[in-house]
Amino acid sequence: MNERIIELEHITPKDFWGAQDIHLEVIKKLYPKLKIVARGTTMKIYGEAEILDQFQTRFDRILKYYEKYSQLNENIIERLILDDVPQRMDKSDEILVHGLGGKLIKATTPNQQKMVDLVFKNDMVFAVGPAGTGKTYTGVALAVKALKEKQVKRIILTRPAVEAGENLGFLPGDMKEKLDPYMQPLYDALRDMLPPTTLEDYLLKGIIQIAPLAFMRGRTLDNAFVILDEAQNTTHSQMKMFLTRMGKNAKFIITGDPGQVDLPRKVTSGLREALRILEGVEGIGFVFLDDKDIVRHRLVKKIVEAYKIVETANEFASHQNYYHNNNQNTENATS
Repeated sequence: MNERIIELEHITPKDFWGAQDIHLEVIKKLYPKLKIVARGTTMKIYGEAEILDQFQTRFDRILKYYEKYSQLNENIIERLILDDVPQRMDKSDEILVHGLGGKLIKATTPNQQKMVDLVFKNDMVFAVGPAGTGKTYTGVALAVKALKEKQVKRIILTRPAVEAGENLGFLPGDMKEKLDPYMQPLYDALRDMLPPTTLEDYLLKGIIQIAPLAFMRGRTLDNAFVILDEAQNTTHSQMKMFLTRMGKNAKFIITGDPGQVDLPRKVTSGLREALRILEGVEGIGFVFLDDKDIVRHRLVKKIVEAYKIVETANEFASHQNYYHNNNQNTENATS
């Protein structure tokens, strides 16, 4: 049995391996044919030479990632180990925002970096993908960056007020109090990037505005960085209304997950329609994130994959039923 020894230089083992060595356990599961022992800053690996060579290459990716971003999670480790050809991130050293507590906020996946690059090159960008891929968070970071650098005078964050199986009318309070919980993900992102007093001041002065999509009607959004979140829940007329609010010196980001539409049945998602209609329009960028970009808990990736399998099977069954019924109708008509 062959042995390799890897020294973790300039790394705190407790931070690198995670709570209760959870990161080490993920690596062991991905390499069941190797015996991996980690003590302090020394890691010993035993196994066949060919597998050890592959392991060393993949583990070097993890070390470089950690040195660059000072963070790891189970999903990132899986992606770095399982991807045969890791994509390069052209501007991976670029910090978007210095967040609270010294947090460095930057793109952490190739598609997030593609989103950043597209926003620099285009005035309107559609960022589409499943939950947890950092679409909204990256968008808000870009907006805060633009505001801090005085590229725009205000940030406008909006969402269609579509209820995901719950009725806002039964919540206590006035309209703002009812809508604030629904806008919470946008507030959460901003709280990571701006001091509480600064955020409160910006909200009071209207430098940062968070409002439901209906409040955008009739406005011209000049000198603004505007994000439409949860765009899969817009209708045709809502999406068209929003896109035509664009004024001078404006940046628009439209984010959404076509797999989580909460609209009534038979109502076409404005996002799905816009992706088809606007394809190829100069000045509009498109980035499609996937489960490899998920940066939440590793279970989120597995949940998305599980639902994708079921939804694909259901879609196939639906098509089969459609063709079967059509054939039956044709046979009945000719008999």
